[in-house]
Amino acid sequence: MEINNKIKVGIIGAAGYTGGELIRILLHHPNVNIEYCYSRSQHGKKIYDVHTDLIGDIDLHFTNELSKEIDVAFLCLPHGESKHFIENNSFSPTTKIIDLSNDFRLKKNANNFVYGLPELNKNEIKNAKHLANPGCFATAIQLALLPLAKENLLQNDIHISAVTGSTGAGVSLSETSHFTWRNNNFSVYKPFTHQHLGEITESLHQLQESFDASIKFIPYRGDFTRGILASIYVEFEDSLDAAKQLFTNYYCDEPFVVISNKNIDLKQVVNTNKCLLYIEKHENQLMIISMIDNLVKGASGQAVQNMNLMFALDETTGLKLKSVAY
Repeated sequence: MEINNKIKVGIIGAAGYTGGELIRILLHHPNVNIEYCYSRSQHGKKIYDVHTDLIGDIDLHFTNELSKEIDVAFLCLPHGESKHFIENNSFSPTTKIIDLSNDFRLKKNANNFVYGLPELNKNEIKNAKHLANPGCFATAIQLALLPLAKENLLQNDIHISAVTGSTGAGVSLSETSHFTWRNNNFSVYKPFTHQHLGEITESLHQLQESFDASIKFIPYRGDFTRGILASIYVEFEDSLDAAKQLFTNYYCDEPFVVISNKNIDLKQVVNTNKCLLYIEKHENQLMIISMIDNLVKGASGQAVQNMNLMFALDETTGLKLKSVAY
């Protein structure tokens, strides 16, 4: 795409965490112009008065008016609101929609939305008009399991423990997101029932039609702001070297999935669109550690990656981000 023919972007729900992260990424995307940032709660305010780190970077104000003449609309609305928003508002027939909620991820709710996990559905994403961005836990867990599903190796129960930072709960305050509760604290929530289990199961079944194993998923709330660490173990009879080769083969053409030979830590992925994977074998159990930034590869970064694919750009454009390191 020529530099003078930039993608015109509207961000709906731009005052939240994922909306703010989209603004940060797209401000430095060479092929994008942010046309407007829509927010009912913050309209009229300068964007940097809400996302204070953006002072000096953007002079736009939040608006509560929609322009239909955009190339792509990012919906960064709370779960359950995107469906109603689309029913009550319209865009140009050529406008592409990327939804970051869970409203259209499952096949029963898809309504012509393509499930946007690039490492699974890249060709479909390239031709999509409407796209459902995957959930953050779902992204980390699926990327740890897809190579095994492709080889029909998920025949027994899958055990998962995964922890996410406080930004995973969204910007609205709740009892468990206040600093006084979250700081120096750790807790389980939604054991065995997390809403991302549905999309994980559908993706695994897409690669392994016979998949009917039980996924035993225990999510945790961590006392940090960003990142997801998922620790997974499954039965695996072959060698560790065979497992590593299997993962290497699956992700050989995927720029954001990196397989590490050393144990990994969250700071390596925070503020990046990477998924880091680390594999060990203990007796007949294969352990996979998967890490992402829940706001980037788990939300806004993956949405931009999908936009790049939908507009025939290199999928890494605007996403060569550095980790925090310290």
